[in-house]
Amino acid sequence: MNKVVAHYTDGRLLKGVTGDFAPAKDVFHVVPGDGLRPVEVRTAQLKALFFVRDLQGNPSHMEKGAFDPAHPTPGRKLMVTFQDGEHLVGSTQGYQPDRPGFFMIPADQASNIERCYVLGAAVKSVAFL
Repeated sequence: MNKVVAHYTDGRLLKGVTGDFAPAKDVFHVVPGDGLRPVEVRTAQLKALFFVRDLQGNPSHMEKGAFDPAHPTPGRKLMVTFQDGEHLVGSTQGYQPDRPGFFMIPADQASNIERCYVLGAAVKSVAFL
């Protein structure tokens, strides 16, 4: 099971665990942190799915939009700008603009986010760094 935070394009968040997410699937399920019934999530409604270390996170942590030169970065460095104006800096090994989405790893080594799946429809622009 993976700890996830689903960010919907309308601003809603859903925190919990999933065991059936796959990029090629239109629907997956998240069991909320309160342990209630699984919630059906339609991938097309998401901005991104964040795979996290901890569901609580650290609200005081400010994401660093820069890479640590002491740690090699796998893949291509990029900055994603979402339709809502949010930016995320990280690296990817699988970005192709004609695909529905792609995985990326945040630049910030101290981030609660281990990796995320970004939905192409929620992206305004991608800039390679």
